[in-house]
Amino acid sequence: MSNTKLFPGDPSDVMVIRQVTEDITTFSVPFSRFGLLKFGGRGTLIRLTTSNLAIFSPVALTPAIHHLITTTGTGKVSYIIAPDLEHHIYLSTWKTAFPDAKILAPEGLYEKRRADPTAYPDATPFEFIFTKENKHTLHISDEFHADFEIEYVDGHTNREIVLLDKRSGTLIEADLLFNLPATEQYSRLREGAGDGVANRLFMPLVKLGGGEGGWQAWFMWWVLSKGDRESFGDSVRRIAEWEFERVVPCHGDVVEGKGKEVFRGVFGRFWG
Repeated sequence: MSNTKLFPGDPSDVMVIRQVTEDITTFSVPFSRFGLLKFGGRGTLIRLTTSNLAIFSPVALTPAIHHLITTTGTGKVSYIIAPDLEHHIYLSTWKTAFPDAKILAPEGLYEKRRADPTAYPDATPFEFIFTKENKHTLHISDEFHADFEIEYVDGHTNREIVLLDKRSGTLIEADLLFNLPATEQYSRLREGAGDGVANRLFMPLVKLGGGEGGWQAWFMWWVLSKGDRESFGDSVRRIAEWEFERVVPCHGDVVEGKGKEVFRGVFGRFWG
């Protein structure tokens, strides 16, 4: 996502805002990878037990989102989470709107943004940077760790930060899993999430399910974990120990009821 917008046009016209649980609200938008494959995009707002807020994979900060934030909990966004090297284009917008918020990001993202000053002219600081060495010792805050488990999947090509909302058993992730087609994310457009020859061929391959995980399992093993398969495996086995039945991905529909089952199906190769 090197562009400075996910898609052309006004995001307010196409965004779907949905309260998934009492404390989790999603902001779903259309997004086409390479302008062809309809992956969709999603930001997730979480209200902590303290009533402060965290945003995971921030999308465009529309007036509707801004109003919702002011009427949710304390109205204070305390944490802005850039979940990987790709989902970061709105960081500066959110940091400007909520200057006291702390940014959580993977190693390498700050340098990536500074290398493209035309797209990212500001030097937005990152308060917490996850590395392979510090990922299990980096302390964000007591309130954060009271509500969340967090795993930095440094072995993933995109360097993924994955959250578990312990209260609701909800796994929140960016590019670790896809659940396409992105039906909700394209629900306010005339074109459907599966329209077009490329999408009709591709989407069935990445629909989550049980069993051996299909094409996604192959892709995770041979492509996204190839840089450090051992560390990737350690991370997904750690995540598999968490208690969750819901998965909120950035790309595709929310998985309800069988989140742990589909997770284990995709990453089964890493158990043996």
